[in-house]
Amino acid sequence: MSSKNCLIVLFGGQSAEHYVSCVSARHVIEAANPELYDVIPVGIDRNGDWHLAEKAIEDLGTGNLGNALEPAGPMWNPMTELGNTSAQKTVVFPLLHGPLGEDGTIQGLLEVMDVPYIGSGVLGSALAMDKIATKEILTHHKIPQASYRSVDSKLFEHLNTDGLNSLFSELFEELGSTIFVKPANLGSSVGVSKAYDHESLHKALEMAFSYDEWAVVEEAIEGREIELSVLGDLVPQVSTPGEIRPMGDFYDYAEKYQNDSAELIVDPDIEAEIVSDLQQLAASAFLALRCSGMARVDFFLHSERGPILNEVNTIPGFTPISMYPRLWEQVGLSYSALVDRLVDIALERHSRKRRNTAI
Repeated sequence: MSSKNCLIVLFGGQSAEHYVSCVSARHVIEAANPELYDVIPVGIDRNGDWHLAEKAIEDLGTGNLGNALEPAGPMWNPMTELGNTSAQKTVVFPLLHGPLGEDGTIQGLLEVMDVPYIGSGVLGSALAMDKIATKEILTHHKIPQASYRSVDSKLFEHLNTDGLNSLFSELFEELGSTIFVKPANLGSSVGVSKAYDHESLHKALEMAFSYDEWAVVEEAIEGREIELSVLGDLVPQVSTPGEIRPMGDFYDYAEKYQNDSAELIVDPDIEAEIVSDLQQLAASAFLALRCSGMARVDFFLHSERGPILNEVNTIPGFTPISMYPRLWEQVGLSYSALVDRLVDIALERHSRKRRNTAI
């Protein structure tokens, strides 16, 4: 029996965030300490087929990893392979962003297979993935957020022109002259639009509904974009804040992952009292949503209203420009040590759950 842990890195997936996941996985397998882990990259292609990414294993050995891993290679059956892990301590690192990966579905499979995994469980993943559920939970816990309304695609499709104009007028009157529209179950700013009038709002909702059956419509908050990294389980640690200064109207998919044009500041000038408030709110949101392992919590810092929570991301990006690992590096926790800590948390939680459910 090997003294190393087996670290299965799941990447790819069927969501619109497929490529981001492939980039994140490339950097995680490189950062994982080869003296501690036998790394097995497993890619899920856009059709939902699972593959052992043999080329990634070869490239890792030769130091020739490209920009992103490719979810290709021999078929890999999760029911069979995950059922044969008793000979070696195994931990799964699901780096799957968006639906069918970050929403509790993969987590449910891993729970059924009784395999330890990094990140939030079924409930925490599902709650944090659904922006409407997130907002309802955080409202109950009195965590400040932007004003919002949820819109159902079925309602949208069945309204006539007068009905749509009435809905649009109502949304602008309630939320302000500029509003954001987001798919309820997606991340990385995919499908997010800014609307100023009835025409742009109609197009924004159509785009959101091309990704999900529900959309969130929010007031536009003018403020600094602040992010914090959370690490842990029952007693989470929270990093110092980082700041995003986008070049465009907002921090969209292109700026996050393609053109690297946004300015990322890991030591922004923020008053100590506000930093403490941000950290407390991030920890409170993490616990309220039943998160575990890791999360990136995003805020707007308004000049008068103070911190306003934007989103909680339970599987944050792990690319070279991603804020989550950079904020931990800022306080002395290297990328490799961060992976180690996440593995330890996963094993501790799995052991605790086994004790709690033992007959």
